[in-house]
Amino acid sequence: MPLQIVRNDITTMQVDAIVNAAKRSLLGGGGVDGAIHRAAGPELLEECRTLGGCETGQAKLTKGYRLPARYIIHTVGPMYWDGQQGEEKLLRSCYRNCLALAEEQGFETVAFPLISAGAYGYPKDQALQVAVGEISWFVMNHDMLVYLVVYDRQSFQLSKQLLQDVTEFIEERYVREEDASVSASRLAQETEEEQPPCYSIRHGVFPKKNQPAPPPSAPAPLAAPAPDSEGIAPNLDAMLKQLDESFSQSLLRQIDEKGMTDAQCYKRANVDRKLFSKIRSNPQYKPSKPTAVAFAVALELNWAETNDFLRKAGYALSHSSKFDIIIEYFIQSGNYNIFEINETLFAFDQSLLGSH
Repeated sequence: MPLQIVRNDITTMQVDAIVNAAKRSLLGGGGVDGAIHRAAGPELLEECRTLGGCETGQAKLTKGYRLPARYIIHTVGPMYWDGQQGEEKLLRSCYRNCLALAEEQGFETVAFPLISAGAYGYPKDQALQVAVGEISWFVMNHDMLVYLVVYDRQSFQLSKQLLQDVTEFIEERYVREEDASVSASRLAQETEEEQPPCYSIRHGVFPKKNQPAPPPSAPAPLAAPAPDSEGIAPNLDAMLKQLDESFSQSLLRQIDEKGMTDAQCYKRANVDRKLFSKIRSNPQYKPSKPTAVAFAVALELNWAETNDFLRKAGYALSHSSKFDIIIEYFIQSGNYNIFEINETLFAFDQSLLGSH
């Protein structure tokens, strides 16, 4: 996936570069900044002393030293006051300048923290929207794998309205499904307790008191395949030739029908080019369920079309899965922003779209 949201310690990420949410002096501090300096070792501080600090919204590069990452991109996020002091513009500038510097250096993988969402007081849900907005725009137009690294659940928050809407949508369907299952189970149990063996409601057969129940009837034999016009039963080879189109064939057909390019489709699906090449070259390729759903989102299929599309990959959507219900919420709402969908899936501990 070009954009992955992961829960991890950013100092352990094995990437070309990690981004440090630094102080203007670049001489270390608390939070992510302090953790990166401690993990990188004293050599990082020595190099930072030569850089002359960094202005808010800008970015500077150092080596990674003892970190698994080869380099560190240092950026200074804005302090949050009231949202009216240009904070959002500065925060967006942090992401843009870091990504531009990464592209200039030819980096293929970069990991970001949520800049300014800690001690600098930027509201976490708004910081997340800025981060995902800027990164998603970049990966739609460039080939780079970007991680948004979240240390713990407290540092990751959806907008309150979206969280409330999705939670209510899940509860309305997921709980109802559970209740229906419990009711059906209870009804079956009551029926078993009330009725003796071999009791048949359909045929009205009631065994007499103290009389053994009749043995169950033998199952009816399977019907033979219907003969064709010449009176010959169809063979397996002939039936297999009538298989429906595969997932891969359906995907490629719909890309053409919608006038999309391959790149437009796999980028909207948050799927990397190598995986798409596998799907294109193998008509019988079976994707993971999150990947199949990702392409349904990229194609902007409606709910019925999505279910039909997934069946070609051997999957179905139901109300017994929170993942499925979240997908239903966004498709029924006509919201095909895969990055916003993934934010929500992450918040509910579900697999992200595009993973395989």
